[in-house]
Amino acid sequence: MRYFTPVENLLRHSAQYGNDVLFHQPIAKQWHTFTWNDIEQQARCIAAALQEQGYEKGTKIGILSKNCAHWLIADLAIMMAGMISVPIYVTANEETIDYVINHAGIKAIFVGKFDDPLAAETAIGSDVLRIAFPYPTISAQVTFTDWLANYSALIDIHQSDIDDVATIVYTSGSTGVPKGVVISYKNMASVAQCLADTFNVTKHDHMLSYLPLAHIVERSNSCVALYVGMQVYFVGSLDSFIDDLHYAKPSFFISVPRLWTIFQANVLAKISPKKLQWLLKIPFVGPMVAKKIRMALGLQEAKWFSSGTAPIPLSLLHWYQKLAMPISEGWGMTETAGASCINYPFVKENLGTIGKPLNCVEMKLSAQGEILIRGEAVFSEYYLDKKSTDESFVDGWFRTGDCAQVDKQGVYTIIGRIKDKFKTSKGKYVAPVPIESLLCSNTDIEQVCVVGAGLKQPVALIVLKQSLSHQNNEVEAGLLRTLQWVNNQLESHQKLDYLFICNETWTIDNDLMTPTLKIKRNVIEKKYAELVGKAFVGDILWQ
Repeated sequence: MRYFTPVENLLRHSAQYGNDVLFHQPIAKQWHTFTWNDIEQQARCIAAALQEQGYEKGTKIGILSKNCAHWLIADLAIMMAGMISVPIYVTANEETIDYVINHAGIKAIFVGKFDDPLAAETAIGSDVLRIAFPYPTISAQVTFTDWLANYSALIDIHQSDIDDVATIVYTSGSTGVPKGVVISYKNMASVAQCLADTFNVTKHDHMLSYLPLAHIVERSNSCVALYVGMQVYFVGSLDSFIDDLHYAKPSFFISVPRLWTIFQANVLAKISPKKLQWLLKIPFVGPMVAKKIRMALGLQEAKWFSSGTAPIPLSLLHWYQKLAMPISEGWGMTETAGASCINYPFVKENLGTIGKPLNCVEMKLSAQGEILIRGEAVFSEYYLDKKSTDESFVDGWFRTGDCAQVDKQGVYTIIGRIKDKFKTSKGKYVAPVPIESLLCSNTDIEQVCVVGAGLKQPVALIVLKQSLSHQNNEVEAGLLRTLQWVNNQLESHQKLDYLFICNETWTIDNDLMTPTLKIKRNVIEKKYAELVGKAFVGDILWQ
């Protein structure tokens, strides 16, 4: 198959649809547009400026900013200059930013929108050139706007080979130090073109960019947009998210389980679960109610829905199914340049699975049930880490670390990470993810983490919806019913000893979640180890 790099996609679309709008960017609550011609011109100017700094081809250039049109323009400029981009999560702490800059050998870094700029301000040394996007940001030696004014468009842009390194993406670091995943243009292009074909995406579709562009999922989505010419709307801020979503009216909506849970909580805060279920069952009324809810969420024009980055509870998938929002659960990794397996075309009977592999990869299970994967989308090495690279491949197959089951139709179901399994004091291994999924059938539960290493039985750490009171007898009665229902479905060594209700929500800010909203199991387990390790007789323990 003939693959196109992002720069090639930009040039061919700019030549054909130069005055058509590609990016929509809110600035000071006003929407601004960027045409294909605008984007190409700006990227060429920034590329010229990068080359004028004396950086050689292959130099690592960082990007540290919340999503915005300038993020992707800078990314394209880095490619045009023959350099390699290294995105960093805007929520990363000082230690992580410092590590990535030094490990990757970053010479310059684009900086932009932050919620809290302190970590970036402190971590970026004076030896790294800071280029400020045109938003309030940290101090910088030069600005994006000045470079546009002072440098002419680069004429002789670098044309990368499809097998060249496009970017180094550092993992979100759910456990330990993040690793730099070396991703080629072929890795990125194979996933983008495969997704575009699978979902039949066209230039008439539009997407909302809000998941961090430093994460492979959103980066992959942007490659799809460049490949087919799909319009991209960027979120202005967390406060304007809902308004921006309503303005964009995306054709599809990809999210993480955490946000799907929050959407559900917002709906149920306005209408009780029992009343909603009753209304949805009424002919003619049910579809109208479901449509109204989709409109309230800003998703009335979405043709397909997806969830990824972490397991999503089956009960949540069923809940959205009743609202005519069939969520296709997908699976992929930074190491596979994005999505590799997805329940699409959507099959209702496959809810709770990640469906079948995309055409850009092959998948199989090892004797231990670990997913092994290979193909054009799969990376080749970790940056400056031969040991981890060698340990991660066996006979050309990448060892993903995820456990799964596969049925006769080739449909995969994720069971959990190999390293997430723990052994109780009885010597029995327990996989937490399936138990957590069962617990989340209770809509009062917002977050859950099952632990139990060294304990006689597993314990479920639970965060309730913030609106709930610990003194709510009805909530406690519901939790007791859930505990009994879940334990009735488990083998004896898996049965939960009790539920531990935490008084603090797990967030990125308190370092209990990754930037992609996955729980940090090892950090959570360590935080509550002393509390759950004490002897307790009962079914529910409030912190």
